[in-house]
Amino acid sequence: MNFSLFRWHSSSYLYRLVGLLGQWQDGSFLWQWGEAIAAILICIILLLAPFVSTSLIGVLLFACGAFWALLTLADKLKIGMTPIHFWVCIYWGISAISTAFSPVKKAAFSGFVKFSLFLFLFFLAARALRSPRLRNWVMTLYIHVSLLVSSYGIRQEFKGVEQLATWNDPTSKLAEDTRVYSYLGNPNLLASYLIPAVALSLAAFFVWKRWLPKTLAAIAFLIDTACLFYTDSRGGWIAMMVLFFVFTLLLRYWWAKYLPTFWRIWFVPLMMGIGAGLIVTAVVFVEPLRLRIMSIFAGRGDSSNNYRINVWEAVFKMIKDYPWVGIGPGNTAFKQIYPLYARAGYDNALGAYSIFLEHIVEMGWLGFMSFMGLVVATLGQGLQQLARLRENRNVQTFWLMAAISFTVGLSVHGLFDTVWYRPQINVLWWLGIAAIASFYPERIKN
Repeated sequence: MNFSLFRWHSSSYLYRLVGLLGQWQDGSFLWQWGEAIAAILICIILLLAPFVSTSLIGVLLFACGAFWALLTLADKLKIGMTPIHFWVCIYWGISAISTAFSPVKKAAFSGFVKFSLFLFLFFLAARALRSPRLRNWVMTLYIHVSLLVSSYGIRQEFKGVEQLATWNDPTSKLAEDTRVYSYLGNPNLLASYLIPAVALSLAAFFVWKRWLPKTLAAIAFLIDTACLFYTDSRGGWIAMMVLFFVFTLLLRYWWAKYLPTFWRIWFVPLMMGIGAGLIVTAVVFVEPLRLRIMSIFAGRGDSSNNYRINVWEAVFKMIKDYPWVGIGPGNTAFKQIYPLYARAGYDNALGAYSIFLEHIVEMGWLGFMSFMGLVVATLGQGLQQLARLRENRNVQTFWLMAAISFTVGLSVHGLFDTVWYRPQINVLWWLGIAAIASFYPERIKN
């Protein structure tokens, strides 16, 4: 969490490549707009992600990687790596090892390439988002795009929409219930997409200064929350509750010095009590919500639960046979190996239905440990920077709070689903990691 790369910077032959094109920087007109161009590339991905094919997203991610390489090679300031960058590199390295030892190397290499493209976005965003102005641009654009996506989802709830798959247990009272999916084609995917939107619109209410923008942030928060509710995604609901809990704790920490003694003690319990009261009231009086919540505890009695349990049983067998470096990254490798272990009738799974199990089965226990190291280092760095920024009351800290909160929320949603691996969600995950890394103050001087 506090690992310093200063010594490595000073002695590494690889790091000496940074600034190699410094002379080009001196004569380049575009260099002064380099960070802004990087932010524009990120904004284009966020703008198009819910509406376009994954192939186009891949091309844009490659463009991010190429531009990040150009900026890095021409960078005379030599912006330093953070502990988060260190763990990302470890994570990537173990993914490469897993690819090399995969029983289906061609499929695993395809997954490795896709994985690397998302890391390009992280490296570019961690650099561009250091600028508060550019950070505001990127977050504001995503809030507006998510508002469009969630508005269309709410329209589907009231106008009706064709259900593209059997998303509800056909034997339950909710068999004919509408689950909205907006432009993303899947309600669980939409719920995961909106988790960062809920956190960032909440943060925007504090960051944006005038009342008209604050009103827009409040409207976005309400519409995003409502649309997430209408997805009927149980994992999304749980993730949203965890997000609110984390954000509340961070607000309590932020305001600790300015709260009266009563509110310092009772702020979090009262907020949690009000939230719990609203949830209990809704469960008691809203039958569809009650049925959906109770299905979580139905075990194999719910078709969705039963399907996941059967997939998990096969995944445990795969982990037993490939414990250390897994079968290789990517869902293509998973789909080739999984049918060999699946129970009859359950041999068509896209993933392990848990990002944590997915890491173990794809990259082994080594990959899982590197992933957890990345998560712990990221959250630890986020809390350290929150403590630093609290001293000067920097309003940008609310974006940091949102990034920490939705990173935790996406992780919780990923406990029981693999939508986290879809490009629309993976982009947001790495954007959150990059946003936290961008608050790291350390820079390397010549």
